[in-house]
Amino acid sequence: MIHIAYQAAAEEAINPIVPLWQELVLGAVAFAIVAWVLIKFVFPRMEETFRARVDAIEGGIKRAEEAQAEANKTLEQYKAQLAEARTEAARIRDEARADAEGIRQDVLAKAREESERIIQAGNDQLGQQRESILRELRSEVGSLAVDLAGKIVGESLADEARSRGTVERFINELGATGSAGGRR
Repeated sequence: MIHIAYQAAAEEAINPIVPLWQELVLGAVAFAIVAWVLIKFVFPRMEETFRARVDAIEGGIKRAEEAQAEANKTLEQYKAQLAEARTEAARIRDEARADAEGIRQDVLAKAREESERIIQAGNDQLGQQRESILRELRSEVGSLAVDLAGKIVGESLADEARSRGTVERFINELGATGSAGGRR
């Protein structure tokens, strides 16, 4: 029974809702030590880390804005250079077309001149050949005419001067008859 009485007295003395004063003191000292360590070492490091992170973010944003501004500036320069290059290319194309047209006109003019020269040379050569052929034909026609006339008349027309005069008169009569016949 003593044990039961002792147990009843122990139950009355320990209240589970109210902690023991020794535990409260020990908890307060431990809390103070943890708070002091946090305030002295951990919080300053955390503050430095937060500040570095804020600086990095703000610096990154600032650098990104600067890089964006530089990129926009470079893009505008590129667009200006591209427009200038296009204008220059169009000008060069126009000059090349004008030069090509000038060269084409020069080549055509030279070709016409050469063609006219060749045609004139051909005409001159044809005229010379015609004159040469006509001279040869006249002498042959004259010889044939003299031979034929000699056979018809029965006398020899061997006299050169006489035969020339006769041949010339005959050819002139043929030319007059041919040109009159050609006009009909």
